[in-house]
Amino acid sequence: MSEQPLVGVVMGSKSDYETLSAAVEILRALEISHEARVVSAHRTPDLLFEYAETARGRGLRVIIAGAGGAAHLPGMLAAKTLVPVLGVPVAATHLNGLDALLSIVQMPKGIPVGTLAIGKAGAANAALLAAEMLATTDAELYERLAKWRGARTEEVLEQTLGVELPG
Repeated sequence: MSEQPLVGVVMGSKSDYETLSAAVEILRALEISHEARVVSAHRTPDLLFEYAETARGRGLRVIIAGAGGAAHLPGMLAAKTLVPVLGVPVAATHLNGLDALLSIVQMPKGIPVGTLAIGKAGAANAALLAAEMLATTDAELYERLAKWRGARTEEVLEQTLGVELPG
């Protein structure tokens, strides 16, 4: 893994890491250099702007942003950078992430945010989508990603129920 992060993983608060850790695990498994930071849209807007405005210059090629509730973090990042932003809704309120999903997916025309599923599955898929984006220009990463996918296929093929089911 190179020292310069290619993927930024940001979240509105430390508690969101429980969800976003699924993205970090995939990035580590695929040997993709990354950074993980807390950047709150509401509590640290100046930090958010600085992070977004410096992302490209620091070498980031994709940003994965997780947020719950009003979920402004992914959209605000996307508004301040041309680095692609992948939004992950976090189930942080009584609405179990539905509020965050709607906030992220309903971006106005002109400021796109790629929106993934609510929770850890969405975080893992955000990392895989980031890997696919990076692999378009990185043959070694493409091979690592292909091996990772092949291993998932093997995991399923090795599963047995221990009994034959009618059918």
